Amino acid sequence: MTRVAQAHDAINLAQGFPDFPAPAALKEAAAIAIAQDHNQYPITWGVPAFRDAIAAEYARAYGIEVDPDTEVCVTCGSTEAVMASFLGVLDPGDGVVLFEPFYEAYGPDSILTGADRRFVTLRPPDWSFDPDELRTAFAGARAIVLNSPHNPTGKVFTREELALIGELCIEHDAIAITDEIYEHITYDGRTHVPIATLPGMRERTVTVSALSKTYSVTGWRVGWAIADPRLMQGIRSTHDFMTVGAATPLQHAGITALGLGPDYLTAMASDYVVRRATMMRILGQAGFDAITPEGAYYVMADVTPLGFDDDVEAAMHLVRERGVAAVPGSSFFADPAVGRHLLRFAFCKRLETLEEAGRRLTG
Repeated sequence: MTRVAQAHDAINLAQGFPDFPAPAALKEAAAIAIAQDHNQYPITWGVPAFRDAIAAEYARAYGIEVDPDTEVCVTCGSTEAVMASFLGVLDPGDGVVLFEPFYEAYGPDSILTGADRRFVTLRPPDWSFDPDELRTAFAGARAIVLNSPHNPTGKVFTREELALIGELCIEHDAIAITDEIYEHITYDGRTHVPIATLPGMRERTVTVSALSKTYSVTGWRVGWAIADPRLMQGIRSTHDFMTVGAATPLQHAGITALGLGPDYLTAMASDYVVRRATMMRILGQAGFDAITPEGAYYVMADVTPLGFDDDVEAAMHLVRERGVAAVPGSSFFADPAVGRHLLRFAFCKRLETLEEAGRRLTG
């Protein structure tokens, strides 16, 4: 394979979207919804039956009682849910605590909101944070953004870590905006704990998730925010003027997705255990120093053992010379220099895709 062909036909381990089919029942449900003419504007904050399904799922999975009429807003993906939450509950100048590395959207979201950003570093190998650093960042803060399981590191925040975050939110009268889109993808017996389930946090948490990752429909752009009515009013108003509403037929199909139940979730998570093991083996064989993720479907890998000291240079080399795409780690940090030795690989791919990437990386 020539360099040009490799670059053009690169295996995309950069973006976090699956290359395998979505569940057949979801696709059929979407087609039926279109055929039944569910094709016009929905109620801005979501099709009532879909909001009912979201509320029922949170009651089943976490014991969280959610009022679908006043506490749910269906959005165009979790990314819009986070942005609507920023704009809907924060004012310019409000302090916002961000763990870094962070999903790329959180930085621009905070800038567009005019927030005063306070960064707290997650440190390898377990991506833990310094409690004193977090306490200092909370001084005068209005909100903290939490992502667990975490993109890009795969960290799953422990109940003890969440308890500290909750205590600081209560102490400083702050809000937790928590992106839980990878909630059902965890490993080695770990379970996702929504911070809204902790004492005193239900009324001060905006919980964000989506169909995208759990049901392998990242292109559908159907997500949601759940919050106390006093917070939800601003979120719904912002969402209305940003996008009006998420796709009507896909919301109807979302009812089917949420109805697949625990058996589907268990099988999906088991498949990702195999993909994670495959990805870790491949990266090890290729010479990367990679940290095994606790959740989600990404791996952060150190490129310095391969002789690189610049992540962008390393990423471009992999595309041009090996035909494999990854994300430069510097894009996840406020100070790009901190992540300059890292690449992020996504393993939400068919095993055949991962094995071919392995052949290219080690060939």
